Amino acid sequence: MSNDLYGPVANVAAQAGWESPPPRRGFFTDTSICIGCKACEVACKEWNQVPEDGLNLLGSSYDNTGALGASTWRHVAFIEQAKPLPGQEPGFEGAPTGPPASEVVNRAAGRAQHGERSMLGTDSTAVSIGMPSMHLPGADSTSRTEFRWLMASDVCKHCTHAACLDVCPTGSLFRTEFGTVVVQEDICNGCGYCVPACPFGVIDRRIEEHGVKNAGIAQKCTLCYDRLQADMKPACAKACPTESIQFGELDELRERAQQRVERLHASGVTNARLYLEDKTDGIGGAGAFFLLLDEPETYGFPPDPIVTTRDLPAMWKRAGLAAAALLAGAVASFLGGRS
Repeated sequence: MSNDLYGPVANVAAQAGWESPPPRRGFFTDTSICIGCKACEVACKEWNQVPEDGLNLLGSSYDNTGALGASTWRHVAFIEQAKPLPGQEPGFEGAPTGPPASEVVNRAAGRAQHGERSMLGTDSTAVSIGMPSMHLPGADSTSRTEFRWLMASDVCKHCTHAACLDVCPTGSLFRTEFGTVVVQEDICNGCGYCVPACPFGVIDRRIEEHGVKNAGIAQKCTLCYDRLQADMKPACAKACPTESIQFGELDELRERAQQRVERLHASGVTNARLYLEDKTDGIGGAGAFFLLLDEPETYGFPPDPIVTTRDLPAMWKRAGLAAAALLAGAVASFLGGRS
């Protein structure tokens, strides 16, 4: 199945009307080397002047942003799993990095009972003050608890077939010469049609108090369109200290990503896989794709996303046939009544 809203596209910028566009640009995010530093989030906000969206921890790991939105164009997810990372040895296995704080306190209290009262003042009672242990999880039990962190910096996927762009009634969303999808702030009327159209829940309207920049209109990652026009890296990729976020020509990034997966498989990380790199998938491939260490659902991604406007031509055809049938029935009823 293929139409203008679905299927592989050789040159998405040329299809959008650009003459002799440059090679398509995009992101390859290698989650296997993401350290969760959030430098990308900060750089994105600073460069694009995205408002602060809350600094309160959500109670779900070390995450204070939760998901992508109008004021969160980059989101670093922290996922804790009760299993070790395949192919890697857990650090400091069987060897604590230091004694528990309560043990230090009790040892000092014991010395205080033998005259070294300056250690803890006058109270020499040995107590546990509930401080966290510096031992590895489960190191003091018969079976050590294994766990791993999965960290991933999420962003707009800049889909080959972008439903948000398809449904925009004002033309605010447009395809750039680099193949990315950008919101024109001065044209968006805040209708919100693009919000439910996105299969990833990326784009959103900024619901803020009056006076906040771009309140009421749709907002998302632009892949730093202004920086691309000046031949500069997007701010997030520039700030990433481990190069987990890699920017470049999309075809070259796909080759690099495949080589990275092969190296990980060879080193024993057999769960490593690419996500959204396939040009034949339900969105025609993404301009921002990922290397994951588990199923897409683990990261909150749909396993098999499909552009939500794929079936619009068939739906309009059926609607037209239904309308024609209703009209024919009305005409027949009118003519039959006259006779």
